Amino acid sequence: MKAISSRSLASDNHSGVHPHILASLSPVNFNHMHSYEGDEVSEELKILIKDLFGSSFESFLVFNGTAANVLALQHFIKPWQAVICSDSSHLHLDECGAPEKAIGCKLSLIKTKDGKITAEDIEKSLIRGGDQHYSQPKMVSITQPTEYGTVYSLQEIKSISEVCQKYKLFLHIDGARFANAVVHLKTDFKTLAQYADTISFGGTKNGLLGAELVLIKNTSSPRTQDFKFERKQAMQLPSKTRFLASQFLTYFKNDLWRDIATHSLALAQTLESQLKPIAEIKVLLPVQSNAVFCEIPKTWVKELRSQIFFYIWDEKRTIIRLMTSFDSTTEDLDLFVKTAERLSMSYKPEERGSNV
Repeated sequence: MKAISSRSLASDNHSGVHPHILASLSPVNFNHMHSYEGDEVSEELKILIKDLFGSSFESFLVFNGTAANVLALQHFIKPWQAVICSDSSHLHLDECGAPEKAIGCKLSLIKTKDGKITAEDIEKSLIRGGDQHYSQPKMVSITQPTEYGTVYSLQEIKSISEVCQKYKLFLHIDGARFANAVVHLKTDFKTLAQYADTISFGGTKNGLLGAELVLIKNTSSPRTQDFKFERKQAMQLPSKTRFLASQFLTYFKNDLWRDIATHSLALAQTLESQLKPIAEIKVLLPVQSNAVFCEIPKTWVKELRSQIFFYIWDEKRTIIRLMTSFDSTTEDLDLFVKTAERLSMSYKPEERGSNV
């Protein structure tokens, strides 16, 4: 099979599998082991999760992030209830209506500029309680980091948690890049997870191969063990779970997770600093994770994409998203930055800044 050699700043989903993660599959690929999380590797992961996130968290392996999100919500809410989330959330924009289809629930959207909802936003949206004609809010879902790469502070999450407790709402964290937030905030998993009732913890975007986790706090749900049945009915129970568990064990052990997050965040910040001096490019949001959102002249898109691929976030304003991953390099950044600098040098003075 011919190798694909092109590079990308489009998504951390475009990267391969981290070499250490890939190597972790061979040691468990021998003899026979029990299936469906009955093996010693999966059991070791469950114990490690409790150590890292808190003893009250139960963990469940699934195949993909959409399932992790939907199942985490489904465990806590009824079809006539609503989940409060940002209008830019993955739940709303990128799950193809999976929460609505699978659960029958409603997503109650809060408009945001930076992807973050506030405790005040949530409280204002709590209306028509007990009205049988209106979907009843029962859960808040936040993305940490957000789709815009911004990070909720510990105080912001605490304030949201206090509103949830006041109105008996559950708190879900979509943590596809949760480790990035831990590194940015200079904290640990347990501290950042303490206010959540359930977390969708991402693996694939962090160098794993088809492995995600759902974490459920057993003090929040007396029926946590029912989740294994919900997962099975949703066709998300892996059989040879040792191959998923071994990846997460390698990811969490010896701080590989920290190395991956630190590398991708550092490159994103480097990219931001290199783009700021280019007059025609406007960096729009704080770079707190591995994403850089910027506005560029529309006429630059074709030339820049010929060097390295990226996604356009907003066609009207030509806002693009540049994302780094565990295997991103300074050479990848150079492909984009040097092309942008060359285009800037030849940009017509009368057009300069017209698109920014």
